[in-house]
Amino acid sequence: MSYPTSFLEVAILLSLVILTVSFLLIAWRIIIGPSLADRIMALDMLVAVGLGFIAVIGVKTGFYLYIDIAIALGLIGFLATVAFARFVLSHGDDSEFADEEDAAEARAKADEALQEAGGQSS
Repeated sequence: MSYPTSFLEVAILLSLVILTVSFLLIAWRIIIGPSLADRIMALDMLVAVGLGFIAVIGVKTGFYLYIDIAIALGLIGFLATVAFARFVLSHGDDSEFADEEDAAEARAKADEALQEAGGQSS
């Protein structure tokens, strides 16, 4: 086994270990995430880690069609994240706040920001 080949094998193994740890941490964030926004960001990161897995497997097997699949998955993941973000903006509620006091404070800050924005545009 030559040096470049052994280096590539070690790099692939290290990449797979890092991606696996990342996958586990992201799964934990999806399950435990305190808010919907945290879960949406974790799902976006899950797509990114999936892209990493596909790319590493493509390099390991030498079958570079996997890279095309990763690009398509990246586009679909981006569109899904945008759709989730639009959903949160249009259907957002105060259920992600710990208590009613936090929700009232968030509403007051949002109202204040809207008033400031309205005053600047006049």
